[in-house]
Amino acid sequence: MENSEMLDRVALITGAGRGIGRAIALELARNGADVFLVARTEAQLLAVAEEVRALGRKAEIIVADVSHAEDVANAVDVAIKTYGHVDILVNNAGITRDTLLVRMKDDDWNMVIDTNLRSAFLFSRACAKSMMKRRFGRIINISSVVGLTGNAGQCNYAASKAGIIGLTKALARELASRGITANAVAPGFIATEMTENLAADSALMNKIPIGVPGTVQDVANAVRFLASDRSGYITGQVLNVDGGMAM
Repeated sequence: MENSEMLDRVALITGAGRGIGRAIALELARNGADVFLVARTEAQLLAVAEEVRALGRKAEIIVADVSHAEDVANAVDVAIKTYGHVDILVNNAGITRDTLLVRMKDDDWNMVIDTNLRSAFLFSRACAKSMMKRRFGRIINISSVVGLTGNAGQCNYAASKAGIIGLTKALARELASRGITANAVAPGFIATEMTENLAADSALMNKIPIGVPGTVQDVANAVRFLASDRSGYITGQVLNVDGGMAM
């Protein structure tokens, strides 16, 4: 473990089985946090939990559909029963169902809104009660530059990520007096398994002033800062991690 900045704090991370979620879990664990990992694929969660334990921190998992209120309530209940409290909530779970507006089916819209936006509402509501009792909390919602700029073929995704920003700002105003901050991180083009084929797209790279894709660690570093005591006077903000893409 690198340091004890978040020693014995408990972080609940959704979409924690791979990619950005996995990187966030490991980064928070390296800084002293115990983690509660939520996703739909058990094998991936088990692998990340083992990586966290190898860093000397506790890790527990639960398989859940983050768009279902019952699954969310159960997950948060298990986390609090296991650890006693939740200090840091990272709403990272997200999916895409890309297609042009005129071809977009109702299910394409509903699945993306429910998974990306509804889940953030459900987890924030459930965890806020625990945080309010302790008068401390960090809520960090993973948005996207697409929520700021829009993107053709992603009406559902852009709406969900813009909604996350509005939710974040409302949470910040509601919860500030209880010692709880709420901020969003808006990644740009981040190199993951899902985007590896796009890295060779020179037109896309030209839209990024820094000229290269970001990494999952870049996003995890931003989350670590917003989860730490050093960010205590920052709330209701959107931190773009995008190489200048949306400035």
